[in-house]
Amino acid sequence: YKLWLRGYIVVILLHFFRLTTTHPFRKRDMMTAENSITSVQNPKIKRLMLLQQKSAERRKANLFVVEGLRELLHCVRAGYEIDTLFYCSELMPDNDDAQQLRALIDNKKSFQVSKDVYSRVAYRGTTEGVIAEMTTRYTTLDDLKLPENPLICVLERVEKPGNLGAVLRSADAAQADAVIVCDPLTDLFNPNLIRSSIGAIFTVPTVACSSAECISFLKEKGIRILTAQLQDSKLYYDTDMRTGTAIVMGTEATGLTQAWRLAADAHIRIPMLGQLDSLNVSVSAAILLFEAVRQREL
Repeated sequence: YKLWLRGYIVVILLHFFRLTTTHPFRKRDMMTAENSITSVQNPKIKRLMLLQQKSAERRKANLFVVEGLRELLHCVRAGYEIDTLFYCSELMPDNDDAQQLRALIDNKKSFQVSKDVYSRVAYRGTTEGVIAEMTTRYTTLDDLKLPENPLICVLERVEKPGNLGAVLRSADAAQADAVIVCDPLTDLFNPNLIRSSIGAIFTVPTVACSSAECISFLKEKGIRILTAQLQDSKLYYDTDMRTGTAIVMGTEATGLTQAWRLAADAHIRIPMLGQLDSLNVSVSAAILLFEAVRQREL
């Protein structure tokens, strides 16, 4: 009987040791059992869902929501602070990213949620079981630290979060020095924008301002303004982009306002050989940004 009891105790201890060491969040789960959430009626979950859905709530609380381990790490590395973190250990991977995140988390600010709760608040099920409320921080034109010949992408009145997110991904890939969103019609911290940018909103300095403020800033810095437009323009690859350059694009429906057309140092266009006369703004941005990259690497 004593031998059987000793064996049973050893098995229990080994099981406990495995739970507390093999997964980056298992030990934390045991330490914070009182922080477990199993219902979407929990006030913290209700607030999380409001922040996801309402820009007015995000502004009021000075918080925004980031979903996904990769996006959250980009956000933290950019200097944003975690206000509250929700995680589902069943869905979290056992990798270096999860270990890095664990080191950043305050027990008092983290809550384990059930798989059912996570499925209700997560937009997609492949985000490694992590959603966080982050403290909002805005970047201004004065905050931008630009090199000698910067490459800047400017968007006027772009409305769809998915388009803006895709432009940010291209800007990151081209190592653009900034993205400036003029007279924005979407919240820069819209969850759809963050999701579609896969975190590039945090890797590329992004500013929201008026067109007048942006034009004044670019003129003051001696940065050439190249407006993408069909009228009175020349092919983009015949335009020098090796000096400080701001590539400016408007919406597919209405294009750029007259203020930008008048402020431009050059008007450029992408050749349209078919029957349609425009590309999606994110596609245009990628083409023009990488033309600048090509010229600068010659």
